[in-house]
Amino acid sequence: MTKSGTIALAAAVDVALVLLFVAIGRRSHDEDGALLGFLITAWPFLAGAAVGWLASLAWRRPLAVAPTGVVVWAAAVALGMVFRMLTGQGVQLSFVIVTALVLAAFLVGWRAAALLVARIRRHRGRRETAGAAVVIGRN
Repeated sequence: MTKSGTIALAAAVDVALVLLFVAIGRRSHDEDGALLGFLITAWPFLAGAAVGWLASLAWRRPLAVAPTGVVVWAAAVALGMVFRMLTGQGVQLSFVIVTALVLAAFLVGWRAAALLVARIRRHRGRRETAGAAVVIGRN
């Protein structure tokens, strides 16, 4: 995959996971599925994540757990709550805690999983290459 493709994919995954968080939250509170309500709930966290992308220079290392994932997560939570407060949306402590935990699992977690998969693939590739060298050497 090209660098620009990786950047676009990472941004899309972040957006999708923030939207999934919002959908789960709205569903668990029996809020209707109206698009406007969904967008009103989502925009503070999306805006926070976007600021996190800028602050971490995420396009340089979009798959990095740190600093990219951690900064995007922290900004999504902190700025998301500030934007919610400024627009009269709820910011109860329990909501802040749940938001922080879920978005950490989502925004940092997918990067950690991608890193693990990449390491496993690299390790398998080295093993297969080493095995091929042994077989070639015996012939």
